[in-house]
Amino acid sequence: MKTPRFRYGLLSEILTMAVATLVTNKMRSALTILGVVIGVTSIVGMTSLIRGFGDQMERAIRQLGSDTIYVAKMSIASFASGKEFWDLIRRPDLTEADARAIKAGAPSAMIVGLQVGGGPDTEMQRISRGKESTKQMAIIGASANFAETNYMTMEHGRFFNDFEVEHRRNVVVLGYAPGDTLFKNLDPIGRKVRIGNEEFTVVGVMGKRPSPLGGNPDEFAVIPMSTYDKLYDPPRFRGIISRFVMISIVPYPGTSRAQIISEVEEVMRARHRLKLDQENDFDIVTSDLIMKIFDQLTRAVFLALVVISSIALMVGGIGVMAIMMISVTERTREIGVRKALGAKRRDILLQFLLEAVFLTSLGGLLGIAFGSTIGLLVHVTTGFPVSLPWWSFAIGLGFSATVGIFFGMYPAFKAARLDPIEALRYE
Repeated sequence: MKTPRFRYGLLSEILTMAVATLVTNKMRSALTILGVVIGVTSIVGMTSLIRGFGDQMERAIRQLGSDTIYVAKMSIASFASGKEFWDLIRRPDLTEADARAIKAGAPSAMIVGLQVGGGPDTEMQRISRGKESTKQMAIIGASANFAETNYMTMEHGRFFNDFEVEHRRNVVVLGYAPGDTLFKNLDPIGRKVRIGNEEFTVVGVMGKRPSPLGGNPDEFAVIPMSTYDKLYDPPRFRGIISRFVMISIVPYPGTSRAQIISEVEEVMRARHRLKLDQENDFDIVTSDLIMKIFDQLTRAVFLALVVISSIALMVGGIGVMAIMMISVTERTREIGVRKALGAKRRDILLQFLLEAVFLTSLGGLLGIAFGSTIGLLVHVTTGFPVSLPWWSFAIGLGFSATVGIFFGMYPAFKAARLDPIEALRYE
């Protein structure tokens, strides 16, 4: 029963000596653990931003409708697979006829919507009322069921209807941001606003949307797609005139994702007259696909972050080893006295090893504090979402302790192997 009490007492004594060494050599200790602090700060700070963005995006996709699938000429899926923009731009544009064909030919499609804008060809305009004006915002052209296919709520009024789309009426549904800017404490319904040089009648204002990027996703306005085509010419890319149209499909409840995708793909391939051995010249995008691509991206970023942080941790570890070697030299007579009084090799080894671990673990704790602070400051100043998972703290502390063990091992072995007689003679 004496051995455990002795070991606990030894551990307490070693920690006391480690703290005393740290306090006695403040500047040296600070420089020693600087690399560890930088490495752990990078890991915790970047992890908080990456995970915060991921969690927010997942919530946004869930709230905006995880069942909706989208058909587009090109999307993030194409770029993620390595396709070139100039190859994608040559794909055939999607049309309103494609949307009608999907509605007619895909039995599982409950709602089929259409929109233009919001991509590379987004039309940016100021929205004004009298002397009040917004900054430039995205103008989107859409079918009358835009709100339904995107699971968006109305704060005021209604969405425009099929009659207004067919007759190219100048009606607009404002996003929450321009609605709040132009009609603070006023009823916006039926009032006039100007989008660029055109006058529009406000029929509705949408509610707030979740923001995966921490910016303001409500800075937009939606007008009938027919009106959009009338007012804005399609962009030209190196002589290629292209309108980026996106079709959104909401399946009937209980329909599997694979089934609706198969039906939509069959309709689109038939319309584009693709042979069996030809790949799709359109993209079908789902929330699962977006999250999969994002997860691959964040894993790559996190791996790169770990590699870069490991360099800082290695530099910190080399500093720890150098300082511990100096400490062994300075305390040679102390080691000799302890051995003469009965201390064993493993006691000396444990003493110097724990001192190294204490130093690097202190650096790890400081890195966790600094990394968390940086993440919170970014969130407060920019609104960028952050998350501070416990495992990022565990990784940071585990890395720092491992650095102490690895780089403190050699000095500890050197101290443990000192001959007590030679150590006592050391000047």
